[in-house]
Amino acid sequence: MSQKADHAGNGEVESDHGHKDRMTDKLGKWLAAGLHLPGKHDRKHTSKAAAPGTRPGIESFESIDQPPAPEVVRIQWHDYGPGSVVFEESGDLEKLCNAKRPEGSSVRWINVDGLHPYVVNRLRQSYGIHTLAAEDVLRTSQRPKLEAFENHLFIVVRMLTMHEGVLRQEQVSIFLFKDTLITFQKSIGDVWDPIRQRLQKNNSRLRFMGPSYLLYALLDAVVDHTFPILETYGELLEELESAVIDDPNPDIQRRIHRIKRELVALRRVLWPLREVVNELHREDMEEIPAEVRTFMRDVYDHAVQVMEIIETYREQAGGLNDLYMSAVSNRMNEIMKVLTIMASFFIPITFVAGVYGMNFEHIPELGWKYGYPSFWIVCIAVITGLLIFFRRKGWLGGK
Repeated sequence: MSQKADHAGNGEVESDHGHKDRMTDKLGKWLAAGLHLPGKHDRKHTSKAAAPGTRPGIESFESIDQPPAPEVVRIQWHDYGPGSVVFEESGDLEKLCNAKRPEGSSVRWINVDGLHPYVVNRLRQSYGIHTLAAEDVLRTSQRPKLEAFENHLFIVVRMLTMHEGVLRQEQVSIFLFKDTLITFQKSIGDVWDPIRQRLQKNNSRLRFMGPSYLLYALLDAVVDHTFPILETYGELLEELESAVIDDPNPDIQRRIHRIKRELVALRRVLWPLREVVNELHREDMEEIPAEVRTFMRDVYDHAVQVMEIIETYREQAGGLNDLYMSAVSNRMNEIMKVLTIMASFFIPITFVAGVYGMNFEHIPELGWKYGYPSFWIVCIAVITGLLIFFRRKGWLGGK
C-alpha cells in the first residue's frame, strides 16, 4: 500500500485539517463513482442466454452468415519468430484467413476485438475450433475454465481493469494451437501492451519460444494487473478507517458493505482462474512443454498471493464494519453521558422546587422574608457540589 507523505511540498508539516479535507474529497469521489463489477448486476454487459432446448453450438446464432460492419470488429495479428516480427491490423477477416505467414515466423498471435458470430464462425472453420467452444466465446458470462479438445486448448479468463475508480471485468477467450494463439475480447483495450512491446525486441524470450509461452505471458499479465487494483482497495480501506474514527456516518457504512460485496465478486472471478493456471502447470499436456509449465507455476504463485490479499481485505472490511458500529455506539454513549449529567444537575433543583410548589397552607418558609434568595443559594450550592463531584470522578474531562 502506498505511504502517505508527512510533509507538504513546501517543506512544512501538513495540517490535520488539510489532510481531512483531502480525505473527504477522495472518499466523496469514490462514493460517487463506486467500484463495481459490471456483469453481476448490469445485464447489458452480458450476452443473451440461450433458450432451453436450443441447438447447441455456434450454429444457433441468427447472424452467423451476416458479415459485420468494418467498425464493429478489429483484428490484429503478429507473425513472429527468432529473426523477425510482422504486425498487421485490419477489419478484413478474409485477408487474415488467406494471409500466408512471412518467412522466418514460427508463431501467429491473432487478437480479435469485438464479438460477432460471423467472425467467430469463420475462424472456427479456418482453424478447426470446436462449435461448443465457439459458442462459449459469444456467451460472455462464462466462468474461468480450461477445456482440452483434439487439436487445441480452450481457456476462458476474466480480465480486470480499473478506470477512474470503476472496476470492470471482461471475458477473454483464448485458443492455443500448435503454432497459433487466438484471443477474443468484447471491446478494444486490454492489459497486454507490454507484451506487444516485448515482441518487438530482438532478444525477447517470446520470439524464441512457441505459443504456449505467449499464453503464459498473457495469463501472467492478467493476474499481475490485479495487484494495482487491490492496492486501490487497500488505500480506500485505509481512508475509510480514518473516516470511521473521525466521522462515522451511514454513507461510510454503505461504502464498507459495497467493498465487501466487490471483494466477494473479485474472489469469485479469481478463484477459478487460479484453478485454471494450476491445471496448466500440473497436468501433462502436449500443448504445454515442461519448460513453460515452470513459468505457469510462477503465475499460480501470483494467483495464490492475490487470493490471500483479497481474503485479508475482506477481513479488514469486516473489521471496519465492527469499528463503525463501535464508533457509533461510543458516540451515542457520549451523548447519553452528557444528557445524563445535565439531568443530574436539575434533579435536586426540581426536587426543591417541587417541595415548595406544593399547595399546602402551612409551609413555614413561604412567609419568610429571605425564602426566595435562600432557594437560589441552595440550588447554586447543589449544582456547584455536583460539578465538583463529577470532575473528581473524571466524568467531565478528568480529575
